[in-house]
Amino acid sequence: MGVPAFFRWLSRKYPSIIVNCVEEKAKECNGVKVPIDTSKPNPNEVEFDNLYLDMNGIIHPCTHPEDKPAPKNEDEMMVAIFEYIDRIFNIVRPRRLLYMAIDGVAPRAKMNQQRSRRFRASKEGMEAAEEKQKIRQEILAKGRAVALSEVFPRESPCLMTSGTEFMDNLAKCLRYYIADRLNSDPGWKNLTVILSDASAPGEGEHKIMDYIRRQRAQPNHDPNTHHCLCGADADLIMLGLATHEPNFTIIREEFKPNKPKPCALCNQMGHEVKDCQGLPREKQGKHDQFADTMPVSEQEFIFIRLCVLREYLERELTMASLPFTFDFERSIDDWVFMCFFVGNDFLPHLPSLEIREGAIDRLVNIYKNVVHKTGGYLTESGFVNLQRVQMIMLAVGEVEDSIFKKRKDDDDNFKRRQKEKRKRLKRDHPSFIPGGQFSPQALGNRSSPQAICNPRQAAFEMRMHNSTTSASPNTSLTPDGSPSLGGGIKRKSEDSDSEPEPEDNIRLWETGWKQRYYKNKFDVDASDEKFRRKVVQSYVEGLCWVLRYYYQGCASWNWYYPFHYAPFASDFEGIADMPSDFEKGSKPFKPLEQLMGVFPAASGNFLPPTWRKLMTDPESSIIDFYPEDFAIDLNGKKYAWQGVALLPFVDERRLRAALEEVYPDLTPEETRRNSLGGDVLFVGKHHPLCDFIVEQYKSKNTEAVDIPPELCHGIQGKLTLNDNAVLPDQVVESPVPMLRDLTQNSAVSISFKDPQFAEDFVFKATVLPGAKKPAPVLKPGDWEKTNNDGRPWRPQLGFNRDRKPVHLDQSAFRTLGHTMPRDRAMPGLYPNAVPLAAYGSPYARPLMGSQQQIPKLLPNLRPQESWRGPTPLFQQTPQRTAGAAPLLAWNRMLQSPGQFQPAQYQGLGPMAYPQRPEDRLDRGRQAYGPGRPFHLPPPAGRYSWN
Repeated sequence: MGVPAFFRWLSRKYPSIIVNCVEEKAKECNGVKVPIDTSKPNPNEVEFDNLYLDMNGIIHPCTHPEDKPAPKNEDEMMVAIFEYIDRIFNIVRPRRLLYMAIDGVAPRAKMNQQRSRRFRASKEGMEAAEEKQKIRQEILAKGRAVALSEVFPRESPCLMTSGTEFMDNLAKCLRYYIADRLNSDPGWKNLTVILSDASAPGEGEHKIMDYIRRQRAQPNHDPNTHHCLCGADADLIMLGLATHEPNFTIIREEFKPNKPKPCALCNQMGHEVKDCQGLPREKQGKHDQFADTMPVSEQEFIFIRLCVLREYLERELTMASLPFTFDFERSIDDWVFMCFFVGNDFLPHLPSLEIREGAIDRLVNIYKNVVHKTGGYLTESGFVNLQRVQMIMLAVGEVEDSIFKKRKDDDDNFKRRQKEKRKRLKRDHPSFIPGGQFSPQALGNRSSPQAICNPRQAAFEMRMHNSTTSASPNTSLTPDGSPSLGGGIKRKSEDSDSEPEPEDNIRLWETGWKQRYYKNKFDVDASDEKFRRKVVQSYVEGLCWVLRYYYQGCASWNWYYPFHYAPFASDFEGIADMPSDFEKGSKPFKPLEQLMGVFPAASGNFLPPTWRKLMTDPESSIIDFYPEDFAIDLNGKKYAWQGVALLPFVDERRLRAALEEVYPDLTPEETRRNSLGGDVLFVGKHHPLCDFIVEQYKSKNTEAVDIPPELCHGIQGKLTLNDNAVLPDQVVESPVPMLRDLTQNSAVSISFKDPQFAEDFVFKATVLPGAKKPAPVLKPGDWEKTNNDGRPWRPQLGFNRDRKPVHLDQSAFRTLGHTMPRDRAMPGLYPNAVPLAAYGSPYARPLMGSQQQIPKLLPNLRPQESWRGPTPLFQQTPQRTAGAAPLLAWNRMLQSPGQFQPAQYQGLGPMAYPQRPEDRLDRGRQAYGPGRPFHLPPPAGRYSWN
């Protein structure tokens, strides 16, 4: 969702909603990874029923990873996506349903944002390529003999758009992946899996919400279903609240800022492209075995508990002495609606409302003050009461002028503090830092002391530098370092090193800001009331459309906001009588038509040749839709990515008229990719619904049949036979060359369609009867946890806040007490410092005579992991001895009844994918080099529980 910093604001204001995920890691036995049994209880001490995957939030980090080298080809991308899904599944472990949703054709309102992103990415890519080429030429001009290493080419983000060959291949790969897991993973044994690929229209997260809404309206729905939604978009939080389900959790990657990234030119860490010198890469490890790894930790995941957020909001939104009955569920809907004013994917945010300035808190305070006069709530089940919204907006408009002035004062104060900080750093910075062999080195960076070469010359250079710096600061120096007699040089201004500020012609903090805004942004006078009302009416339509989209589904596939900028809150006068209805029966674009509407000409290679020509031919009737260059209005921001791309809006009628001439040129394969599809349901042979589906295929019944809810955890919908179905006892061909076909398949798939309702049906936004309110999580101290006595707040680990931390038992303490001398610290306490000569460190100094070296508890401990505890028994190399050696207390402590037995996993590989027999002999074409994070496929399946 287009709300930058929304999650940061939410997590800081309501910190207890965040819980760190507890993840069970795969273990290795004799060099073979033992798969995790996801049928066991969830280590987070909570059981989830349904898991929903917003697949676009998974595809992007797998195809454009930041913590490891990018995949070399499409096959490696698919394997990375499989591994990512496995990891999410291992954390959540759903028991009823897994729903995978890929973004299909989006509504026209969303296509405008997609168009802006792809045009901007294309422009930035060309600028980056020009900068790389320029720096490369500069390095070559210096006579560098070292060749520059190229980074693996990153695939264009345009790949992840409905209608491309990549998305079509992804759907095939996911069908194979689902069939493989239903055949081999015990955690998938009784699971229902629904795949909504890119051929099904709609955004992934909204297809998920539409499924939940329609299932909630069924009589067999369990109102206490525990939902878990995986995705990184901020709007998932609002979507989860809009369902009014009492048990709703979101899982997402934990955001860690300032991650190190390699140089795009030489692929080395530690510098950016503009600072690249083309130096040879330093050897990583003794044998350069870490050449392809990056020095960052594995990405971690967090849970966002919406039930806890509801607790926070209930305390904050509860109002006394209302002239009407207080309804917390209705106030939740109003809070979601007010969040739309600070930004979303379909409308620009109001100029006076910035989330970083506490806009949502300001709206909530105004809402609580004005709601007594409104006579009711702002929304009801996705429909807006414009008369009441007008009162809120006009109240915001009354303080707009003070908001703009305070924004200017805060900005000036920030610049002043930054200027003082630069002056302080410049003053405290040492005047001279020796280079070369005398340059300061961080502790531990040098592997061995370096011999000093030519110390006299180094000392002479240091003296010469000191003599020149002791001269007048205004004295100019000759190239050899001696003072010049030609006079001084002009001193630089104090803030000459600051970045240039973008010109602001609006000056919202000065009188006349509204006139300047409309003149610069819309090229009309502010006195043009007719135009201003047109802008406001379009924005009000957008607010109604967005809320309807969140609560009822897409009200119109063709509607969009036809301006780049938003009006002011003070302009929302007389909106009560504005119409908010939308045309009925609108249809989405077809996939290839969407590509023509969102792609720049530089991405035309994803389109058929004759369609591509419409983007580049000067005689094309729609050539104006694809400008080679366009302006970016910073709109008061500092960075280009925050600005507004001033692109022409696509005229749907002109686009369709131009495409009618090239439709006959489509091949049968392109025609198939250009068609709209639906969802597919998968089950394994142990699922109660499996026999019912198999009977449908045996009877060749072409009519849609209802799902028996008692066979599928209460899920209802229509089933129809699928032409490309996965059927039992039929081979499932692998679309990935490195993975073998499934020759013993027992899974089955069939087309699935959600329950259908009349077009004017209204889904009620309320808690269902029979739903049990979760037990309260917050305690009185949690209301003030945002301060935390000045200490940084840390998320809770797991859902059980009373979880006891892991600690050593008494036998382990006795072992430490016998091995560690007590005279090294206070009686009864153990020092925290690592013993200097412990565990064979090559740089340790000898111990004094009174000190004793700590004996090694196990013979195979490695020095770099000496404080991680002993190696588990199942990872130790077996040794032949005459008799069984007794186990130490520490060793005995590590054993448990659930100890992994390597014998039953001898045939398993590091990943859970079966391998073609011919691939076992030819490892070269798998494109897996040493040090790559992608593992080699195994020779057999994961488990066998037939």
